[in-house]
Amino acid sequence: MINRRTLGMAALPFLIRPAQAQAWPTRPIRLVVPWPPGQATDQVGRLMAQRLSERLGQPIVPENRPGAGGSIGTDIVAKAAPDGYTLLAASIGPISLGPLIHRTPYDVNRDLAPVARFSGSPFILVARADFPPPDARALLALLRANPGKYTYASSGAAGSQHVLTALFLARANVEALHIPYQGSGPAMASLLGGQVHFAIETLAACGTLIREGKLKAYGSTSGRRSRLAPDIPPLAEAADIPGYDYTGWIGLMAPAATPPAIIAQIAGAVEQIAAQPDTHERLTNIGTEAFFAGPDAFRQVLAEYRANFEAVIRQLGIRAE
Repeated sequence: MINRRTLGMAALPFLIRPAQAQAWPTRPIRLVVPWPPGQATDQVGRLMAQRLSERLGQPIVPENRPGAGGSIGTDIVAKAAPDGYTLLAASIGPISLGPLIHRTPYDVNRDLAPVARFSGSPFILVARADFPPPDARALLALLRANPGKYTYASSGAAGSQHVLTALFLARANVEALHIPYQGSGPAMASLLGGQVHFAIETLAACGTLIREGKLKAYGSTSGRRSRLAPDIPPLAEAADIPGYDYTGWIGLMAPAATPPAIIAQIAGAVEQIAAQPDTHERLTNIGTEAFFAGPDAFRQVLAEYRANFEAVIRQLGIRAE
């Protein structure tokens, strides 16, 4: 006859394990931002870190690890322990674009797990307010008449700004010299200082400068007008480049073997945060919109971006410099 006390004690470990699994997090979480302070991913990542800290009950500490178009910080997370205590402030450059044009030390599909996408925005083609061309078509005419004479800035070689500008120039059949910088801040400072002539940059990095009249906006990379910048036309229309439609995104990723329960817990918290009106207001002030997608939907977004960019990059023969 089975002793009920013995049976109860035998079942005790199975009752304890779920409670132990739900104990995460018990210590601070590191959020690696693969860009310098002030860049769009940094600003959005810090906002999300603050809000997630409030919901998860543990500090989430942003750590800027810039370099190589975001690849350095991304690789740190790809090789981190998959315990939920290291997260990546992920963005289009080092995840969707960089691996297609140069060899990265990580494999996105193998080494990283999507957690949640929570914002997105177009990039804007900008130049100093005193740069002569009045619109995008005039800019292309100037570049076409002076191949290789004019320069453009980016936040890093093989980053999203570099690739989107290279795609724009290739589609327009014009040439310009690429000058890479370590982040959007230095790139915008160089543009304002007259060291380079134009750039395609995030709205977060250039929106205030446009509103202050220091930069002029020629068009956005989105195929439609964004509610964040309704007065700026799509480059597909302004520069007569049909099909030029690329929107940036920012989200959270984790090392690939991170437990699904932890990923689901973070994604659930992000969904609640993204639904709050004050989050929308803060993101709008940064220059981006709330676009929540959970792990499965985010994975689908990444697959679609890869398929679209892979075909275009191969067709145009774009490679890292």
